[in-house]
Amino acid sequence: MKKSILLCSVLFLFVAMANTSFAQEDKSKRKSPPALASKKVNGVDVKIDYSQPSKKDRLVWGGLVKFDNIWRTGANEATTFEISADVKVQGKLLKAGKYAMFTIPGKEKWTIIFNTTANQWGAYSYDQSKDALRVEADATYGNSSVEKFTIDIADNGEVSMKWDDMVTTFQVQ
Repeated sequence: MKKSILLCSVLFLFVAMANTSFAQEDKSKRKSPPALASKKVNGVDVKIDYSQPSKKDRLVWGGLVKFDNIWRTGANEATTFEISADVKVQGKLLKAGKYAMFTIPGKEKWTIIFNTTANQWGAYSYDQSKDALRVEADATYGNSSVEKFTIDIADNGEVSMKWDDMVTTFQVQ
């Protein structure tokens, strides 16, 4: 009888610990919380799911985010870009689906990358051979400072990414 009670107690503790360790994390409590930019552009649902790092008195461009290196375009998981139908991005065709959206920030131009492996942590497993599309976009620096990395989608399909004193935009049609 004592063995049964002990076994049941151990089993109960094991199940309780497993539930605690597998519980979903509250992403809103992260230092870089999740954000969503979504808009219907020419009848197509466009959704960008990302996390918002903060500047926190740090040097962002060329410091925290290195120029000419792959960047997850936010924090935590790779940013995802999802479209309900085929679109043109900067005039180039991108098929409907969900993509990881990476960028390579440059001092004057950025490369915007749509990678077919949508669910990744950061850019650690980024594989260029899985890119569906790469486009270039102009970046401007010296703008008014934005504390949290922010992505917006305008009614006309212009996607803007802003952080610190930088703004870069690309067109979705």
